Amino acid sequence: MSENSLYITALNKAMSLCSVREYCIEDISLKLQTWGVAKKDSEKIIATLLKENFINEQRYADAFTRDKFRYNKWGKVKISAHLRAKKISAEIIRSALEKIDNELYRTFIKDLLASHRRTVKAKNQYDLKGKLLRYGLSKGFESEILYELLNDLEE
Repeated sequence: MSENSLYITALNKAMSLCSVREYCIEDISLKLQTWGVAKKDSEKIIATLLKENFINEQRYADAFTRDKFRYNKWGKVKISAHLRAKKISAEIIRSALEKIDNELYRTFIKDLLASHRRTVKAKNQYDLKGKLLRYGLSKGFESEILYELLNDLEE
């Protein structure tokens, strides 16, 4: 296959992928690399995808945040770490995380902890709080909110 036809094929395949679901620049770069596309062509393809709005980092971050929060039950810390790993800018990440309603977020954490509490076996209140705290931290929720909710749980 000639270089030009590989470029056109890769561009069409990338456009097709991006029209089905959201991708970030990092995801598409990795895909192009695995397809054997040259770095120069890869940069041109990504520039085209950005110009034609097939790739939009803000739209990707918003969708990622919404889905991971709603379906995977992740907290802001874990979502932020995964977006940083995908080389999304801090400004875009902050903007995406601000779209999560704070009241809904706190209610969600409280419900998640209450649900997990039913399955946890603990010797005493201290042990129970420790297990619930570790669970909340593993899901990516902020320690300040967890401490506050766990102290309210006791009363």
